[in-house]
Amino acid sequence: MRKILVIGSGKSSSYLIKYLLDKSTEEDLHIIVGDIDIRNAQKLINDHENGHAITLDVFNHHSRKEAIENADIVVSMLPARYHIEVARDCITLGKNMVTASYVSKEMEDLDTAAKNKGLVFMNEIGVDPGIDHMSAMKVIDSIRAKGGKMVLFESFAGGLVAPESDNNLWNYKFTWNPRNVVVAGQGSAAKFIQEGNYKYIPYHRLFRRTEFLEVDGYGRFEAYANRDSLKYQSVYGLDEIKTLYRGTMRRVGFSRAWNIFVQLGMTDDSYTIDDSENMSYRDFVNAFLPYSHTDSVELKFRLSLKIDQDDIVWEKLEELDLFNSKKMVGLKRATPAEILQKILMDSWMLEEHEKDMIVMYHKFGYKLNDKMHQIESTMVTLGEDQTYTAMAKTVGLPVAIATLAILNEKITTPGVQIPITKEVYGPILKELEEFDIIFTEKEVPYLGYNPLNV
Repeated sequence: MRKILVIGSGKSSSYLIKYLLDKSTEEDLHIIVGDIDIRNAQKLINDHENGHAITLDVFNHHSRKEAIENADIVVSMLPARYHIEVARDCITLGKNMVTASYVSKEMEDLDTAAKNKGLVFMNEIGVDPGIDHMSAMKVIDSIRAKGGKMVLFESFAGGLVAPESDNNLWNYKFTWNPRNVVVAGQGSAAKFIQEGNYKYIPYHRLFRRTEFLEVDGYGRFEAYANRDSLKYQSVYGLDEIKTLYRGTMRRVGFSRAWNIFVQLGMTDDSYTIDDSENMSYRDFVNAFLPYSHTDSVELKFRLSLKIDQDDIVWEKLEELDLFNSKKMVGLKRATPAEILQKILMDSWMLEEHEKDMIVMYHKFGYKLNDKMHQIESTMVTLGEDQTYTAMAKTVGLPVAIATLAILNEKITTPGVQIPITKEVYGPILKELEEFDIIFTEKEVPYLGYNPLNV
């Protein structure tokens, strides 16, 4: 049997492993799932006759190399920073490799070696990045094929709570790594192009510069800018485009409330707080406020951030139990971001019966026969439960489909790459439709970035 090694059995691996096991008999596959904690791997394999779990410590060179050598293709579902060790072994041992993560500089440096050995190293084949690349390139290529010239491309995606599980004032719950949510947008300023002008948004202004979007059947959303919207400008062949903007979607009102944490300093991850383990939630909040021997923490908070008592933002903050003097932080020498994450996890974790949702929205503006046109493309996918989530579905299925396509030599172009060619995105997008991951495209009047169309 042909052996597929999946390294990592975390939250994103459920659909990936299920897909491969479901295909294993007809495709003559044996699925080996390696994880440092074998229990979750065993749970996902569920005693399937064509799968088995192994204990695999990716930092143990001998066991890692042995597992890779025993496979025909390797899928790394590890955190992105750990892919490179697996990738180097794949080069040495001549194995194709698939990941859902962004291409790092270290991974990019392996391109020549992969090409020399005729190896396919497919990356960014999850949801964002992944499905966003494929769905965008499908439309962009079709516009070019009929002679159109791209002038605008905006792309937004978000991992959110499904409507039936949306029961808090923030209209948000953690559907993925909470830490990534807390520190989102930090680092360099967000940069993008609008109507031919380069634009920049520093972190302290990021959540007050939002776009508004409408998705049929799901209502209104807002989006804040990604750090670097121009990263894929040349990759997509959009060097002459007038507007290029990529962002993260939330429900309307989330960003204004989140900005309170940013302004106060609660999302900072660059230093630790003394005696944090003995702090209450109320103490943590008070640590960022001026001293007063008369005013309460609540009053100081509202005055410092200029929040009216009847403002919905204030209700959102109270809902998080921020001012509770009984709840303890309990984290030793924690950063503000780590403490905020703990507080939010009390309120924003999905319950067992609750479901998540992935939303994606693309806007394409182009010129054809001296006339301006616009296409809007949207996709919404809902999760089933806490194992088979929408996030796991949209990350894991493209990875699985690409893995099998490489194994079956339907994807053969060697080198370190992302899924932007028709050879790759065509069959994958078509198969994803069988799993209800479907983009709805519609022609709308061209407005460009300027809604007044001036």
